[in-house]
Amino acid sequence: MNIKIKYFSDQIEKLEYIDGKSDWIDLRAAENVTLKANEYRLIPLGVAMELPDGYEAHVVPRSSTFKNFGIIQANHHGVIDSSYCGDNDQWFVPVIAMRDTKIAINDRICQFRIVENQPRLTFSEVESLAAKDRGGFGSTGKS
Repeated sequence: MNIKIKYFSDQIEKLEYIDGKSDWIDLRAAENVTLKANEYRLIPLGVAMELPDGYEAHVVPRSSTFKNFGIIQANHHGVIDSSYCGDNDQWFVPVIAMRDTKIAINDRICQFRIVENQPRLTFSEVESLAAKDRGGFGSTGKS
């Protein structure tokens, strides 16, 4: 699958799919950011993409983002649908700083993958479900 991409910065590395390592692709800060503890900020990621119809991008923090920068992604899991595909539709990640921090241009701060949209669903109300009852709490059924 070929994805059209527009870069808003020549200071970030170009996106790269590394076959065999992970199917998540790193995204980088497109500007220097300084945050104080508890500050919120939309950090530009320096890219816009034209996703194929029927697909969306899921954006999440990298496993080292909190350790390295002390930030958490405010929406925890961002979804970018295929309609967000114009020349000015730059991707951003909303973050909250848990400590004073600095993020430099080109720092890898989040990652994304492209997935097919959920199929169209319908729901049928029933009086009882046929599956075994697990007790109503987590995977063990115990509180």
